[in-house]
Amino acid sequence: MPLEHESKLLLVDDLPENLLALDALVRGEGRTVFQASSADAALALMLEHEFALAILDVQMPGMNGFELAEMMRGTERTRHIPIIFVSAAGSELNYAFKGYESGAVDFLQKPLDGHVVQSKVSVFVDLYRHRKALRREMDALAASHRQTEQLVKQLQAAQCELERAVRMRDDFMSMVSHELRTPLNTLYLETQVRKLHLSRGNSAPFEAERLPAMIERDQRQIQNMVRLIDDMLDVSRLRSGSLSIQPKPVDAAALARRVVESLAQQAEAAGCVITLGAPLAVHGAWDEFRIEQVLTNLLTNAMRYGAGKPVAVTVAASDGQAHIKVRDNGLGIAVVDQERIFGQFERTESSRKQAPGLGLGLYIARQIVHAHGGEILVESTPGQGACFTVVLPLQSPGG
Repeated sequence: MPLEHESKLLLVDDLPENLLALDALVRGEGRTVFQASSADAALALMLEHEFALAILDVQMPGMNGFELAEMMRGTERTRHIPIIFVSAAGSELNYAFKGYESGAVDFLQKPLDGHVVQSKVSVFVDLYRHRKALRREMDALAASHRQTEQLVKQLQAAQCELERAVRMRDDFMSMVSHELRTPLNTLYLETQVRKLHLSRGNSAPFEAERLPAMIERDQRQIQNMVRLIDDMLDVSRLRSGSLSIQPKPVDAAALARRVVESLAQQAEAAGCVITLGAPLAVHGAWDEFRIEQVLTNLLTNAMRYGAGKPVAVTVAASDGQAHIKVRDNGLGIAVVDQERIFGQFERTESSRKQAPGLGLGLYIARQIVHAHGGEILVESTPGQGACFTVVLPLQSPGG
């Protein structure tokens, strides 16, 4: 066990010659001796230093040794300092009993025996050093225990995160299988029906006027599968940090107009009307394909959960930023869910019942917007629809 090299000793006596004699007896290697000629001076030293031992003269003017000892025992900083009393008074005064009563560990009678003094001081110095070493060991053990507790907490957190990742993976595979099976099953059933018609020589379903509707149904199922696959690829790119953003000059108003027009048939099928408020051009530097992807996602969600009610899109610029808003009048989103829906595979209970999906669209949209140095916000009240706002700096970080 490593020992403390320096031990401080305090000698208190009102006579200089006594201090000098005691100093000569107790001084040694690894010891620093402090002298005080009064109780007040001794107390001042004890406030500045940690002492291994205090040797006090009993008979001093002003505050005597017993009174000084009582004060030491009443103060937290000094109560643990061992005290040895020294007195020239006769044993008939019963000073030894008073000394032990006031908290002393020993009492020495003058004239002092040098060997006895040295032996006793050595014992207390060794005890102090061992106590200090033990305290260091205890502190080290406590620190190690705290580190172990912290490590255990980190491991527990890592385990929870790993378990969550495994659950997410399993849920993801389950959802992907289910979502891909739906359009595949539809296509498969369509081909089986057509095969049956052909085997019976029934060409009516393949007449020219019916072919556009047939092709449109097939395209819709294929587009659903392509969308799912694109979402999965985007998530993979985001996780690996390889989602590329290639900014170039874009008019956000024209982009919104193009997206709204491309979704006209889908809006008609959903029974809703999309209005666009973009009277002025909003020029900026963004990745046109990615921002179109964000707006398409927001509009698709608005139609999907908008209960057939109107959807409004507005595009404007202010304070060096473009603001693209998509407002619906559908289910709405509870406050508790408004941050959660931007996570991977996260959906509200009402949205799960309303329409299928992987719960990746808003996650991908937020990551794309963040990559442009912008943010995407949502305001909603359940039953009163939702408003998603995409805020983009007119010049993206990569532009």
